[in-house]
Amino acid sequence: MSQSSPPSTPRPSAAHGGPPPDAHSQAPGVSAETDPERYWLQNVYQGGSRQLTVRAVIAGMLIGAVMCLSNLYVILKTGWSLGVTITACILAFAVFGTLRSLRVLKNDFTALENNAMGSVASAAGYMTGGGNMAAVPALLMLTGALPPSGWLVVWFAVISALGVFAAIPIKRQLINIEALPFPTGTATAETIRALHGHGEVARRKSRLLTGAGVIGAFLVVLRDARFTWLTNIPDKVSLPFSMLGKKASAWTLSLDFSLLMVGAGALVSFKTGWSMLLGAVLAYGFLAPAMVAQGEIAEVTYKAINSWMVWTGSALLVSSGLLSFAFQWRSVARSFKALSGLFGGKRSGEEEKDPLAGIECPPSWFPLGFAVLGPVAVFLMAHLFQIPWWAGVLALPLAVVMGVIASRVTGETDTTPTKALGPVTQLIFGGLAPGNIPANVMSANATGGVGLHAADLLTDLKSGWLLGANPRQQFIAQLFGVVAGAAVVVPVFNILIPTPDVLGSVDFPAPATMVWAGVSKLLATGVAAMPVSARWGATCGATLGITLVLLERWAPSKLKAFIPSAAGFGLAIVIPASSSIAFFIGAGIAEFLRRKKPVLAEATVLPVSSGFIAGESLLGIGIAMLKAFGMMPK
Repeated sequence: MSQSSPPSTPRPSAAHGGPPPDAHSQAPGVSAETDPERYWLQNVYQGGSRQLTVRAVIAGMLIGAVMCLSNLYVILKTGWSLGVTITACILAFAVFGTLRSLRVLKNDFTALENNAMGSVASAAGYMTGGGNMAAVPALLMLTGALPPSGWLVVWFAVISALGVFAAIPIKRQLINIEALPFPTGTATAETIRALHGHGEVARRKSRLLTGAGVIGAFLVVLRDARFTWLTNIPDKVSLPFSMLGKKASAWTLSLDFSLLMVGAGALVSFKTGWSMLLGAVLAYGFLAPAMVAQGEIAEVTYKAINSWMVWTGSALLVSSGLLSFAFQWRSVARSFKALSGLFGGKRSGEEEKDPLAGIECPPSWFPLGFAVLGPVAVFLMAHLFQIPWWAGVLALPLAVVMGVIASRVTGETDTTPTKALGPVTQLIFGGLAPGNIPANVMSANATGGVGLHAADLLTDLKSGWLLGANPRQQFIAQLFGVVAGAAVVVPVFNILIPTPDVLGSVDFPAPATMVWAGVSKLLATGVAAMPVSARWGATCGATLGITLVLLERWAPSKLKAFIPSAAGFGLAIVIPASSSIAFFIGAGIAEFLRRKKPVLAEATVLPVSSGFIAGESLLGIGIAMLKAFGMMPK
């Protein structure tokens, strides 16, 4: 939501959980009617309620770790990280409600405990985002090696924690004063209110999520478990036609037995779903056969097709992402304006007048956090990735800039632009350190990670602001989640991706990785190293990405519904066509329910889709681990 002037903060009623107005002291001439922060303190803040309890932290770390593993599997399959917080809040409510009914627990799990738990879980679950699971696999593809696991855990934790600290100086402006919508944060707050106000709604959603998870897991057993007593179902069924003498499935045009992709499709818009189907048909049904016939693609396998197609898809995704980001220049301009006040502390005496001085994070925590963690980050860049120390130092203020921009854009649009900010940083360091692939990839990882976790914390703090939570406690909760996510994601990634050749395969297409690796390779070797046909493909992809964004922005309203999503179309080019078909099926089913049965859709789409994703991804990881340790035939 773009705004020319800061709107007044909405005024929740006591029915939303806020206490009645009390006799808080007020500065002379300042009233709750004119000061949104003072109004919030008097009417919404619930300082006496249980929030960051030990059980909330433990539950958040455990649920967040599970969601992190699920997202790791999904991002290697699709390139997207999926929502964490709302699903985590539903799970936590169901678990604690069950324990309470069994008399294992004496006290109810409060709404603000659930909110604090969500902050922990969100920080852990999104450890796969911000370029983490694009940059590290890209580095593995390009160099053939990664630093030891322990060092990578420290790297992820430090970069993510810097993002948490980067959110401190802009929180009050974006949330308290400007009241940016942060749609996911607002939706989370409404979900928590509904859960804790209507127990039967929560129980129904938790049962749906659990049941869908069991179904998704059972399908994985039937498909992937290699037991002697089990007859496996096929991975896919080919569409009923051939091209150039090869079955459609050879071109990845098939129906997969995967509920994960169907569930993920149900969580995206229908426009994204049909755009992916269109992109898959054009790319794998027409472009790939044409390139094979001309000898530009050596053989009809997904890996061979993708090695050529990735240039077209990457160019489309990068050009459309950068142009969409450029059209948000007003948000960017406001972000840079906000940067001027980051280091401006309060004058003497102002702290006493600040009504939230004892509740908000002190402004001094921002420079202190960077003073402590910044040198560690620079050391890790130099030690792990051979990034020159000056480049590492330069990455820190750039990361702050990216964090501020990502936070504002997320607040206004609910989209964290890491896919645009990553290539921007790659271009910057490609010019500063030409030919240095680790510097190019991992500096972008640093800025992307800071940006994502700053935006993630602010999204969680928006929920807390609406519910009356203590922001300082949520900040601490976020740090617990960072540690849990970093500790989990690295070792499991090493099990799933034991060698670089697994990336870009049908099992793990890793489209985000392919984009980052492609940009780095291009910057390191130059355009001349690309095959001529690939250059034409990249040019066409970039042109199409720009065209789709311009049409989406300037076409008449009646026509916009028929313009493909650039993100969906581009993604379809770099993942197997079967995945795009499954996405379309999921999006189509969800859209049908929303139009014909809106009440049923609201009650079922999110929990059932999340259950399919969690069940298949977690058991898929479990089977992969059993195979890796020799406990199951491959």
